[in-house]
Amino acid sequence: MNFALTPEQESIRDAIFKVCARFDAAYWLDRDRNGGFPLDFHKAIADAGWLGVCMPEEYGGAGLGILEAAIMVQAISESGAGMSGVSAIHMNIFGLNPVVLFGTEAQKRRILPPLIAGKEKACFAVTEPNTGLNTTQLKTFARKQGDGYIVNGRKVWISTAQVTEKMLLLARTTPLEDCKKPTDGLSLFYTDLDRRYVDVKEIEKLGRKCVDSNELFIDNLPVPAEDLIGEEGEGFRQILHGMNPERALAAAAGVGLGRVALQRAARYAGERVVFGRPIGKNQGVQHPLAKCWMELEAANLMVMNAAWRYDQGLPCGAEANAAKYLAGEAGFRACEAAVLTHGGFGYAKEYHVERYFRESMLLRIAPISIQLIMCHIAEKVLGLPKSY
Repeated sequence: MNFALTPEQESIRDAIFKVCARFDAAYWLDRDRNGGFPLDFHKAIADAGWLGVCMPEEYGGAGLGILEAAIMVQAISESGAGMSGVSAIHMNIFGLNPVVLFGTEAQKRRILPPLIAGKEKACFAVTEPNTGLNTTQLKTFARKQGDGYIVNGRKVWISTAQVTEKMLLLARTTPLEDCKKPTDGLSLFYTDLDRRYVDVKEIEKLGRKCVDSNELFIDNLPVPAEDLIGEEGEGFRQILHGMNPERALAAAAGVGLGRVALQRAARYAGERVVFGRPIGKNQGVQHPLAKCWMELEAANLMVMNAAWRYDQGLPCGAEANAAKYLAGEAGFRACEAAVLTHGGFGYAKEYHVERYFRESMLLRIAPISIQLIMCHIAEKVLGLPKSY
């Protein structure tokens, strides 16, 4: 059993840090204050060839695994870009896995190369206002008409919809009451986010200001038949192939965010002198930071385990969920400790840790809640009755 990164994996980490070095703390502070999608950062990652890290090489991708993607995401977050940087490119990493697995050859050649090259951007349009994580109850409906579909409905918490040209859309094609199982009758489309038919309203939120979150109002959106991914009615099973990678990658981002917060806290504690001595000499300052380091490293082992299992084709639902929980909690506690270590300056934007603290809340909420992770582990690992 070898826990060391391979030379290739180390080189990925180094290469990502090199790209991210061009986007320093002042860059992300400005984005946090003023908003505006980080197009130059997105382009830099694309130009360096990393947007398609997990995509097949024949379509312009790197052909690597979720483990390598986790290393990449963790490095972006740890560079100080945090969730603002990660969320600017995360759709490229896991979001189009259903297209890779279930799309036709013509679809893959049409869809993947422009996304990998950074010429197009896409959003993931699944969540709805009244269903949350209860995906089988989606109300957005794609009605068959002629050679295509007409879509009506609403989506919420759709990241990057202000700046994307495309969306991966999950909609019902068969009414729920006509389905044998609730998971039947949902279909997946990769189609134009045509603003003549889709009204995109941005949601103001706690953190990650530069990566927009939105509510979508879809009114008679025409979708060509060739935009259907895989078979009609199989959409729910298709998106499951993106969920475990998404959770592992969110967890990797959480570890990276906790690490950069911890680094800033330790540096400040070593330099800040009160009562004639650095505050880092006090065990009341040392011990919380040391505990955070241990929690982050433990969470990171679960992150890498989940990603490795996915790449090996092994079951990884429990590991991916556990990684997301452990990293989300460890990242949050590290960011909190960083703010407290800075004292009053931790509340000041110029020291950056308050931004990390705000962004760390996201990883306790999305892409799956703490409570549902507990339910998953209780049912799937411990064999307890389903509670919902």
